[in-house]
Amino acid sequence: MNTYQRQTLTQYLIDQRRRYPGATGDFNSLILDVAMACKAIARQVALGKLADTPAAGATNVQGEEQKPLDVLSNEVFLRTTEWGGHLAGMASEEMDQPYDIPAQFARGKYLLVFDPLDGSSNIDVNVSVGSIFSVLRAPEEAVAGALTEQHFLQPGAQQVAAGYALYGPTTMLILTVGHGVAGFTLDPNLGEFMLTHADLRVPEETQEFAINASNRRFWEPPVQRYVDECQAGREGPRGKDFNMRWIASMVAEAHRILMRGGVFLYPPDNKEPRRPGRLRLLYEANPVGFVIEQAGGRASTGRRPVLGVQPEALHQRVGLVFGSRSEVERIERYHAEPDGRDIVTPLFAERTLFRAA
Repeated sequence: MNTYQRQTLTQYLIDQRRRYPGATGDFNSLILDVAMACKAIARQVALGKLADTPAAGATNVQGEEQKPLDVLSNEVFLRTTEWGGHLAGMASEEMDQPYDIPAQFARGKYLLVFDPLDGSSNIDVNVSVGSIFSVLRAPEEAVAGALTEQHFLQPGAQQVAAGYALYGPTTMLILTVGHGVAGFTLDPNLGEFMLTHADLRVPEETQEFAINASNRRFWEPPVQRYVDECQAGREGPRGKDFNMRWIASMVAEAHRILMRGGVFLYPPDNKEPRRPGRLRLLYEANPVGFVIEQAGGRASTGRRPVLGVQPEALHQRVGLVFGSRSEVERIERYHAEPDGRDIVTPLFAERTLFRAA
């Protein structure tokens, strides 16, 4: 199929809108504004050191150093979406407080939550990065102009849309509006996102897992058990070999799992006991979790569905496990079992003089 026979993002959204005869078109326009922001960021990322970027900020609200492209990407999201009359407010990983729509612009019935440039620490080594976004319905008082942090504290199951843009060898937009997951590839000649992956599904079985193994000594026992069993390979209780991956870019990890299966673990650990996890619930875990669940996978804290977690703060962190459903359910089961686990260790493993075939 050539480019001109494919649906554009606009055409796809029009088809989705037909499910709701009373829809006004505001939602479609908002998603197209988000897509425009992603195109602009993709251009800046592609330029690398050639980009005319602002000076880096000191640190963001998370206490992390802001890269120049973090600052620029956040500004792009704000300027591209604030004017359209579709939003009552925004919240970003890079901003301490919610962003109120300026008085000169009309207010709309949605809230936009985003991580403007996920994985920005990888920019200097030219590894794929991305943007993550989530759309929520705005309560009436927010639409009326009394925006507060509380309006954003909605469980992930209440998202009306979520997705991410991946800035890699090609720029892709992955989107769910609550009816499965579609993937769009940016055609640089047309400047349009074209539908290239109509119904993405996370493969049910996998032989890959992604985790930062350097933190092993800080993991909870159920996570250690799971990883040990995977690393034991065909001779272990899983009866098959696994490959381990770790890119340290949430978007890149999610995209690999969406395309070919796997499981991603960023569990809470005792390295920083006061933190219930490392990833941001609103900006990362909920939107990625919504995409994965809409594609037939599962997203969890390790103990319960992440989309059911009631947020308590704008920048709340959480542990996250997502990917192929059977693997995530296994990890949840290990957390639910009593402490007396039958853990296979090399010292007491069954031994043989013969190597496995």
